[in-house]
Amino acid sequence: MLWPFNRFRNPTVPRGTIEAIYGMIVAQAREPAFYTDLGVRDTVNGRFDMLILHLWLVLRRVRPVEGGSVLSQALFDHFCSDMDDNLREMGVGDLTVPKRMQAFGEAFYGRSTAYDLALEAGEAELAQALSKNVFNGEALERAKALAGYVRDVSDRLAALDDAAVRTGAWTFPKVETDQLRATP
Repeated sequence: MLWPFNRFRNPTVPRGTIEAIYGMIVAQAREPAFYTDLGVRDTVNGRFDMLILHLWLVLRRVRPVEGGSVLSQALFDHFCSDMDDNLREMGVGDLTVPKRMQAFGEAFYGRSTAYDLALEAGEAELAQALSKNVFNGEALERAKALAGYVRDVSDRLAALDDAAVRTGAWTFPKVETDQLRATP
């Protein structure tokens, strides 16, 4: 049986593609090296920061692809649905979920803007933005290591063929522990 509201969904992006890409984003954000070697806080907030960082990297690459705005929106919608589900699993009440979702949206857009500007400005600015958002304004050396990782991932995503990006036929590069090691 077809759900009567399915016609309002965008059929141009296969659901399996969105789930596959979002799954890669989540898996990469949960890479243990970020938490053990780099010192990202292994908390709900720390993991959220890494999820936003990787989602931003992917959305940045997806936008210029043909049909990228539709794919970007579908990925963002999936992210919002995932956050909503996680809040409810953590026991957040129905009246509080919308407020938390608004805060998530503001965090995402604020960080995305900061990362976009910083990536264009240079390594020092990117490290500062990462220090502020991922490390609570501390650990600049760790933020510099993370900035190197972000630049590498951004470059690798940029080198991908548009068709591969659109269909989710790619993977994140392996997280190199040596790349992430930084003096505390």
